[in-house]
Amino acid sequence: MPRFSVIVPVYQVEDYLAECLDSVLGQGGPDLELIAVDDRSPDGCGPMLDEAAADPRIRVLHLPENVGLGRARNAGLEVATGDYVIFLDSDDTLTPQLLKSVDDRLAATGDPDVLVYDYARTYADGRITRAASAHVFGAASPDVFDLAARPDLLDLLQVVWNKAYRRDFVTAQQLVFPAGYYEDTPWTYPVLLAAARITLLDEVGVHYRQRQEGGNILATASRKHFDVFAQYDLVFAFLDHRPDLDHWRPVVYGRMLHHLNTVVSKPGRIPPGDRREYFRRAAAHCARLRPAGYRPPPGVDGVRTELLSHGRYGAYQAVRALARARRLVKR
Repeated sequence: MPRFSVIVPVYQVEDYLAECLDSVLGQGGPDLELIAVDDRSPDGCGPMLDEAAADPRIRVLHLPENVGLGRARNAGLEVATGDYVIFLDSDDTLTPQLLKSVDDRLAATGDPDVLVYDYARTYADGRITRAASAHVFGAASPDVFDLAARPDLLDLLQVVWNKAYRRDFVTAQQLVFPAGYYEDTPWTYPVLLAAARITLLDEVGVHYRQRQEGGNILATASRKHFDVFAQYDLVFAFLDHRPDLDHWRPVVYGRMLHHLNTVVSKPGRIPPGDRREYFRRAAAHCARLRPAGYRPPPGVDGVRTELLSHGRYGAYQAVRALARARRLVKR
């Protein structure tokens, strides 16, 4: 049985795939298996994977139809045999010797449920910039803890690819990815909320490629961004089945509002003609999920999220316009 199963869903990344695979296969340290899931990629990725499978550490799954990132990960998870599972997107790379560092940390902390590491953004001009979350990893912390000891982990970018998950823990929690955009959301929140033993590794483990040619679906205008509502329904459905975690509802609700605001405020996500509908959906969604103990944050962010949660599109736009005007005056 390998120590690590690295699951890589693959779709339209033939320019980056070799570098991604090499970053995994070049790791030193413990045994690994690389499970590459060809999500019916229409380019040359399938043949590239078959050629790479000459390495006995690689297992290639060719899906009969395109199912999307979340379900492709599920396909890899179904055949994984490692003690720990790591997810890596096929246009990103692991940093050298990451798995050795992860293995050392896991051994030193008694094989916890989840290990979290940091990431850096990489750019076409060669720049590498560590994420703004570095202070979270550098803060004083117990070696092993649950979320109550470090609630600031919920302030991190909620992605699946900056963690190593004990596979027995994943199985016990019955964790799977849903279809649609923002599929990381109903995975990462339950993971952090349910894990009894978490540890941190203060290292950059992933180079997160900032693609310029439209490879990032989150920067593409589409009604698919409305999927964010269904994904948070799954998060709160998880909480419905865990009354012992009920005290986290106000915190998760606040993080949800922040996320909903990010989706609608980032240019190029919600098509202009659909913005009012997004606000109507947000109002109905938040009215249904708002917990009694929630208190909005102070300042402009709190004003914006409250306006969004009540569907006040006109007032929200006015607040944004006022903020832009103030920035111009300062300049």
